[in-house]
Amino acid sequence: MASLTFWFEFASTYSYPAAHRIEALAAAAGVEVIWRPFQLGPLLHAQQGMTDSPFNVVPVKGTYMWRDMHRVCGELGLPLQAPSRFPRNGFHAARIVLADKTPGWAATFTKAVYAANFAGDLEISEPEVLHGLISALGADPDTVLALANSDTTKAELKANTAEAAERGLFGSPSFTTPDGELFWGNDRLEQAIAWAAQTQSR
Repeated sequence: MASLTFWFEFASTYSYPAAHRIEALAAAAGVEVIWRPFQLGPLLHAQQGMTDSPFNVVPVKGTYMWRDMHRVCGELGLPLQAPSRFPRNGFHAARIVLADKTPGWAATFTKAVYAANFAGDLEISEPEVLHGLISALGADPDTVLALANSDTTKAELKANTAEAAERGLFGSPSFTTPDGELFWGNDRLEQAIAWAAQTQSR
């Protein structure tokens, strides 16, 4: 089966709509989605010397982004509320994605975190918020959080971030195909899926 790796960072605005679009589009094309959280901050710092979101560093770009996000989310019927603190730290949430290997967990939890941040204005780095999200999805918070804090999960997130750097990622959302092609941005999702499907048929 064709596959597409979805690289995402929870601070990323455009990854919110991408996370809610990718499953249906990929399924229609016969493409499997591999969900890979990573940490974008270290890449931006190493590549561009940034210590804050580019949307904060360049205010006019940030103003445009939030207006564009309202358009994008409006077309999808996704609620959007600009967070009172941006960007938020998604480090622990990313480890929780990796902690539970149950099929469907990564997609379901990822979408819940994005909704909490960009629709609910919740502090996704806070333990009580994460505890509530896990519980709402029917999992045991203590078990999942213990796995998220394990050395194995910590190492997996570090490895994801290192691989993202090696693959030349510079933003989120990004998508890679098995033949090494890289696509960046929510507006490149359809192209990425089509490429993945065509690559499998070659």
